[in-house]
Amino acid sequence: MTRKIAFLAGHPAMTYVPHTEDDVRSMLATIGAMSIDDLFIEIPDDLKLKGELNIPDQMDEHQLLGHLRMLSERNLDLSRVACFLGAGMYDRYIPASIGAVISRGEFLTSYTPYQPEVSQGYLQTIYEFQTGIAELYGCEIANASMYDGPTSLAEAAIMGASLQKSNRIAVSACVHPHYREVIHTYCWALGMEVVEMPERDGATDWNAEIGEVGAVVAQYPNFFGVIEDLKAVREAADPAGAKMVVSADPTACGILPPPGSFGADIVTGEGQPLGIPMGFGGPVLGLFACKREYARFIPGRIVGRAKDAQGRLGYTMTLRTREQDIRREKATSNICTNEALMALASTVYMAAVGKNGIRSVAESSVRNAQYTIDQLEKAGAKRKYPNQKVFCEFVVDLGRPAGPVRDALLDRGVLAGLPLGEVDPRRENELLVAVTEVRTKEQIDSFATAMKEVLAR
Repeated sequence: MTRKIAFLAGHPAMTYVPHTEDDVRSMLATIGAMSIDDLFIEIPDDLKLKGELNIPDQMDEHQLLGHLRMLSERNLDLSRVACFLGAGMYDRYIPASIGAVISRGEFLTSYTPYQPEVSQGYLQTIYEFQTGIAELYGCEIANASMYDGPTSLAEAAIMGASLQKSNRIAVSACVHPHYREVIHTYCWALGMEVVEMPERDGATDWNAEIGEVGAVVAQYPNFFGVIEDLKAVREAADPAGAKMVVSADPTACGILPPPGSFGADIVTGEGQPLGIPMGFGGPVLGLFACKREYARFIPGRIVGRAKDAQGRLGYTMTLRTREQDIRREKATSNICTNEALMALASTVYMAAVGKNGIRSVAESSVRNAQYTIDQLEKAGAKRKYPNQKVFCEFVVDLGRPAGPVRDALLDRGVLAGLPLGEVDPRRENELLVAVTEVRTKEQIDSFATAMKEVLAR
């Protein structure tokens, strides 16, 4: 059944709007508009909705709750399937303490701490977050406020090129395709050129000619799960006169040498694996760390620790580029809000798990991934890059289109991974599989058994 929605306050279909029809007419007359439609005259007519919306009649609260529950049950959530899907979002263990802390009112409703005298607890959590990310990435400083992994990397690439007064950026073809799309979008708006370093055997060919660029961008591990040689990235950046920019998995850095140890100038990443649910692809958290000498060029903000006139320890927003808010044409970034609640979740995660815990999570992921590789190969899948080292993610060639195989495995209670043909038609038979520390031997064995059955059909 369809129902027409009236765009006039006071109409029975919009009883939640407090203004009467007389109120609306008076407001329109004050601004010189004849109707509500006049307020949207700049929107082209072909973009406006015409006709009636296909929505049911109004419901009371009880009926509405039942209707929404029915709709939600159409979704296949991870309580009903074993998840081997990664590609940037990972099903990792989330300590119960995270929900307990971030649901407290003083954190849940907080925003930008403009008044440090009444925001000490909130400011301290940001400071602790920065400290943890800097340690994980092996960098001197880290900031807060980045939106997500892709935009954080794009900001870093542009910042690196700007430091070198260059308008060219070299990006590995093994960087996540969504991340590369965001970089291209940012650079298109700024008139910057993006060149791609080619992929060879699942890793980047850092010996390829790139010319003079301002930044060289890599992912660690890369989109295919392969652990890139960051020493080679540094060696490719230096002759080109470029800054080395790396997007790194923070969990992987619990066991791999951090990018900072290879001389990376800027390190970014996606903070979702650090205590944030996968959800439907969000909310997420951007990570950003760099060398201290670039502090005044970073997007976002830095919270610092100091002592007041009485010698008491305190926290305050130490560095922030106000141009991001008030002089946008001079801004070095478009970041002007923050992801502080998600940063707090990651801070609680790092505190609860600790250094040894993150290492344990990483080691368990490696062991589970290696076991899964062995079992899937026995089931008939072929590992795509057998000569490369991986962390928790890898590519298998199924010898047939991976999309239908993924769908068939869903019917068997397995979310198998990402069919790479969805991002590159040349990879139609390939499946990107992720295995985290929460996958059990029974789930992995069931995955392999189901894969064998599907491939044998």
